[in-house]
Amino acid sequence: MTYRESPKDFKSKFDVTSCLLEYNGEILLLLRNDDKPEGNTWCLPGGKVDGTETTHESMIRELKEETGHSLSKENKLIYFGKFYVRYPTYDFIYHIFYLPVTEKPFIQINPKEHKDFNWHKPTEALKLSLIPDLDSCIKLFYKIA
Repeated sequence: MTYRESPKDFKSKFDVTSCLLEYNGEILLLLRNDDKPEGNTWCLPGGKVDGTETTHESMIRELKEETGHSLSKENKLIYFGKFYVRYPTYDFIYHIFYLPVTEKPFIQINPKEHKDFNWHKPTEALKLSLIPDLDSCIKLFYKIA
């Protein structure tokens, strides 16, 4: 379950960043490898915040590692918000960024983590097998009922 406010007894195990990388009304989704947690589901580029990284630094690193995309000076990485996620066995804090781009970036996925990628309109993305709770985040960001 995803919450905007911290639930009672919430104990975050780690922080995760993700990015709605958007080009021409479509967002980039990555298909997780079968052997990864939540394998064979679609997700946004992102991952755990390492050590003393800021969430912004983490997102820049994760974008580069997972997609090969480096932010240029023209790119504006926008912080959308902080969410509290409760899974059955642990809690974590989920930070979502938004990155609109005017040119379609070349994407080179990391084959150790993902097996495919594709661009989808947000309403089309909701029809895919997404990682848990990503659907509610997409609906909230794009104001989809």
